[in-house]
Amino acid sequence: MPRLNRAQSCSFLLFLLLSSIPGLSTSAQSEPQLRTLSEQNLVDILVGSCIQSTRNCDPSQSIADVKAALAAGKVFKTILPASVPDDGMVVAIQGIGGGGAWQHVIDRTAEQGIPRIGDPKRSTVELFADYTGKEVTALVRSEAAGATATALLLGAEMGIPTLDGGITGRAVPEVQQSIPWINGIASVPTAIITPWGDQIIIKHAIDEYRVEDISRAIAVASGGEAIITMTPMSGAQLERGVLDGNLSEAERYGRTVREAREAGKDPIAALVQVAKGYKLFEGVVTKSDERGDRGFNWVEAEFEGVNEYAGQSYKVFVKNENIVAWLDGEIDAVSPDYIYNLNPETGESTIGVGIGGYAVGEKVAMIGVPAPAQWRSEKGIELIGPRHFGFDFDFVPIEDLQSRKKRD
Repeated sequence: MPRLNRAQSCSFLLFLLLSSIPGLSTSAQSEPQLRTLSEQNLVDILVGSCIQSTRNCDPSQSIADVKAALAAGKVFKTILPASVPDDGMVVAIQGIGGGGAWQHVIDRTAEQGIPRIGDPKRSTVELFADYTGKEVTALVRSEAAGATATALLLGAEMGIPTLDGGITGRAVPEVQQSIPWINGIASVPTAIITPWGDQIIIKHAIDEYRVEDISRAIAVASGGEAIITMTPMSGAQLERGVLDGNLSEAERYGRTVREAREAGKDPIAALVQVAKGYKLFEGVVTKSDERGDRGFNWVEAEFEGVNEYAGQSYKVFVKNENIVAWLDGEIDAVSPDYIYNLNPETGESTIGVGIGGYAVGEKVAMIGVPAPAQWRSEKGIELIGPRHFGFDFDFVPIEDLQSRKKRD
């Protein structure tokens, strides 16, 4: 056996000592890697999650909410996926919208005087826990944008951490569009609570498309909204079920644009560099047609170029989120790659109107970022690629589209 130096000998003796303690396995000796978030960490995360969302997003209310929670003594913690015990339980929680909500239900419940309940987020997690008989170890954000604040705030309220990861890495229009489902992890059992307090458990569904159908129908029939707890995963499943470090990426994006502004630099250029993406366009919104139908917001927006893009035009198709973009009639970026619409002066997400809508006259910089490998898999492209949305063309990686544009 090789001779050990003094430091190695001490480490080896400590290992033997710990190993001799009854009931203590060497694999359980390290504490979970929890991180306590400061106010600035949280603000950067919320700004960055709006950038990640691939649609318009205003973080101001979420920022106000986390500041109020901090002032009330709440503690926000994150946990690395690798630190969650194999038998731990992680769930995603989010609101699910319903564009084209049933107005007659809204009118009837008002006439009946049926009161809306308070915030049902915690109740939805508790409903899930009661049904499954499993304690929830951590929360994971279901998508970027508002769902990030939902997970952080509820985690702080319940005294459990939020996972430094995500099941989408962006915002997505449909429930089945998730990394877990790409890898065969279902979102059921699923718990849903409506604004009036109806409680629903989806025990089993034929596939994730049916989970989307059922939960979306409940939202449409409930004034256009409901709260859903879904996609239960054990710690052992997280390697296949989440994008590791996705919350840290949001923080990095928020910090990047903040520090660029503070240094008097171009936040868009700084973000493009950090995200390893592409500046696609800069212009002004000239048209934005929006309609709510089948539980979604459908938008077709058009832009007129400014600065280096003067004389050029842009168009974006939106189903809640940016799905396809065209520059002068040619495809410029397409889902599952990410298309961010940002304020050119701040680098933050544009506020727009509604869910995914653009405000006419609004200045917008479009940025494209390659999606991670999970989204670019055959299953990922099937779930959120152009053909899923009815387009008669295949997904082309953004780096190929941009290199082609340079050659032209």
